[in-house]
Amino acid sequence: MFAERAPWGHRALFKVSRCPYGTSSAQSPSTAILGYFWGESFSGTFGMATARISAYLPPDIDPTKAALAFGRRALPKLKEELQCPELLTQQRALMALCDLLHDPEKAYEAVALGFLDSLKTLLVHQDQTVRQKTTEALSVMALHSVGREGLIRSGVISALAGLLDDPVDICRKNTHQVFNMLAKLPEGAGGVLRAGLIPPLVLKLKTELDEIQELILDTLSNCLRVEVSEALAAGALTVLKEKLSHPSAAIRNKAAWVLLEISSHAEGKVAVCEEGAIPALVRLLEDTEPEVQVNSAGALMFAIVTPQGRTSAMAAEAIPPLLALVAEETSKARLNAIKALTLLAELPEGRSTLLEHRDTFQRCLHDPSEAVQRAAEIAIAVIDWKPFCSRDLS
Repeated sequence: MFAERAPWGHRALFKVSRCPYGTSSAQSPSTAILGYFWGESFSGTFGMATARISAYLPPDIDPTKAALAFGRRALPKLKEELQCPELLTQQRALMALCDLLHDPEKAYEAVALGFLDSLKTLLVHQDQTVRQKTTEALSVMALHSVGREGLIRSGVISALAGLLDDPVDICRKNTHQVFNMLAKLPEGAGGVLRAGLIPPLVLKLKTELDEIQELILDTLSNCLRVEVSEALAAGALTVLKEKLSHPSAAIRNKAAWVLLEISSHAEGKVAVCEEGAIPALVRLLEDTEPEVQVNSAGALMFAIVTPQGRTSAMAAEAIPPLLALVAEETSKARLNAIKALTLLAELPEGRSTLLEHRDTFQRCLHDPSEAVQRAAEIAIAVIDWKPFCSRDLS
């Protein structure tokens, strides 16, 4: 039996040939079959499995047998095949379409030919392979600007909402990839908000796989830049506070970024303090990942603008870890940390503590970054400020 690497998908799985007998020098048939059904990659033994969402397709669907018409007739013929009642014809047409849509010109042509309406009808198909390849086609189209615009105009966001509970992992992952790409545009973020997807997305953070959680957090970070009331009402802060202690650095980082976006709104600042998220953000200032430090310092900087936020930060002993970030010349979080300390210096106890570390800010005046230099100047001015007293007039 001969085995070859599967030519599609992001998984390092094997496709076993149709020869019914013999042995494979790379992988046994039973291992390949288990890899398909369990959605895991194997390297010959069960102990080498990695839990990743698989895009591997059933072995009876051969993409090389999808017949393409020549030239301009290729996409119109595929559109006809998508509407064919024969399941295998639809599956092969979708596989060929996914390959073609990587070309921006083909994506433009597909939008013009009305492919989006055809794909929307296939999202509710009972066959999981059809749903998988349909959502993949939409995610590929979302990579192109013309595709994103077409997806927003055609109402695909609302149509995809029904796949949030799809039993197939890869279908849900493709769906969230589309939401993530569309939310990067103001019109797309508005579309997600209008579709009422914020509460279910917050809810899915509790149960989804880590890969999908990362996509949801990316989508929320862009949508909550526009409006936060729905997320706050859905209990987003409680969920995000839990994600700040997640084992995955990527999830911790993205959760801190979402909190930063929430804290940029007036109502978000108050909610972050009331939910008790500031101590969790302070703990992340000492995280081993630099990006986590950057976003947690940024979220803290926005949250402590309010008097209640500054009081909470002082109670959580935020000054020492913030000073450590300022003193570290290579820290990416340096600018955010200086701005956060400037806010804490407005409190008498904060100013008293920071006066002893004035040299730390003084060294920042020679930083290569002009933004850091300017922030250090402001911090020193706030730390050196003394309350006005009538005795000064004499």
